Amino acid sequence: MLKHSQLESVQAWIAHPAHAGMPLRARIQRAIRQLILDGVLGPGKPLPATRGLAKSLGVSRDTIEAAYTQLHAEGFIERRVGSGSFVAEITEFQPGQRRSRRDAMMGHQAPNLSGRGATMFRDGGVRGILVPRPFTHGIPETRGFPLQLWERLNRQVLKHYGTKALLHGDPQGCKPLRRAIADYVNLERGARATADRILVLTSSQQAMSLCATMLLDAGDRIFIEDPAYHGARRAFDAAGLESVPVRVDRQGIVVEQIIGDPRGAKAVFLTPSHQFPTGAKLALDRRLALIEWAARNQTWLIEDDYDSEFHYSGKPTACVQGLDPHDRTIYIGTFTKSLFPSLRIGYLILPPQLVEPMTVARTVLDGHTAQITQLTLAWFMEGGHFGAHIRAMRAIYAERLKALARLVEKHLSPFVEARVPIGGLQMPCVLTCNISERAAIEAARRVGIELFGLSALHASGEAETGFLMGFAAYTPEEIEVAVKALANALGSIPR
Repeated sequence: MLKHSQLESVQAWIAHPAHAGMPLRARIQRAIRQLILDGVLGPGKPLPATRGLAKSLGVSRDTIEAAYTQLHAEGFIERRVGSGSFVAEITEFQPGQRRSRRDAMMGHQAPNLSGRGATMFRDGGVRGILVPRPFTHGIPETRGFPLQLWERLNRQVLKHYGTKALLHGDPQGCKPLRRAIADYVNLERGARATADRILVLTSSQQAMSLCATMLLDAGDRIFIEDPAYHGARRAFDAAGLESVPVRVDRQGIVVEQIIGDPRGAKAVFLTPSHQFPTGAKLALDRRLALIEWAARNQTWLIEDDYDSEFHYSGKPTACVQGLDPHDRTIYIGTFTKSLFPSLRIGYLILPPQLVEPMTVARTVLDGHTAQITQLTLAWFMEGGHFGAHIRAMRAIYAERLKALARLVEKHLSPFVEARVPIGGLQMPCVLTCNISERAAIEAARRVGIELFGLSALHASGEAETGFLMGFAAYTPEEIEVAVKALANALGSIPR
């Protein structure tokens, strides 16, 4: 029989909530297997008879028999006719060392990552699940999304395409969606796009990583805005590039600094329609100067047009890609902010000579984007629903931005100065008091408010301190409650 402590270990393993999804026979089998691996049950040790163990655990004998059968099949136990079941002699394995080695690695040894992997782990991505709470930036309103319409279109796609929709998709993206995207960006963004120049991806972040690895080698220089979108900087750092910061003023990136740099660079990354995070729009003369400079120097312009659909004042300027007759501009677009984050569809508009290399390269990463979702989105766009949704959300977001600006002025003016943008999903606020950025962010987090610090977006030492306040996903009433809570939190910080 098992000792009392061993029996308790098995019972605890069976009852653990993490194992609740397993069949009972599997839980018992894995509990005994763990005792063997940890050396608690040594080689040659007899196991309890199935009837006795079933009685001790309060389960059927058939359940124990099934667990023992699996252990025998895996080689952990031997079954001898007339004698019973015994822990097997496992050669080249010393029971008990597995746990100690694993614990040593988990507790005392750093993960053995590559240089690129260490950079990605240190500087990259999201840890944990992102649950939006005021004022998480870059999150659209999803509660008003036309789910019933989307569901109906999804059913129609499956009925129309049948089992063909279940097969591997075109790595470049399904043609109906590429046509719909081309029609949209040509009309709304002044682009020069055709379906055969579009590459559908899972996100704009994937697009940046693809550009970084396909167009530049480790150590190559790339000009980036300062301050810059943190996701872009992380993608370029992970690829081993030398990111060269270029100052941003009220007219966008300072092109003279790029043109005057004697070392040059192989690419320029910019957010010209709505600079992240300042909200500045790149002036037309700077756009044209940058296009001509890139053509002369055979440099790539990587244009991230991440939330240009949401422009609240005046007419948006045509995208750089549409103004570039030399095909040196790569345009990045996404539906994450215009529709909903879990859609996971972004795209590139590529110069003709890059379409095949980029398409082949993306197959190395993930093959293709989910075909059923692509087709549903294509029908959503072709039916005019995408344009209608954008127009509706643009009006809602403009109202929410106005409410946020008013409430910040009313309740947070002792602490910050708001920089009200002409578009986008977030508003930058600069600290004007003697509270540190970190203290402000930590105080906000304690009352359930999420702020993103501005200083981390700057490469220079002259960074303004403050934070971004996302407003798109929150009603005016929710914004008011959160702003008042933030005011109380900031007011409680010792100064």
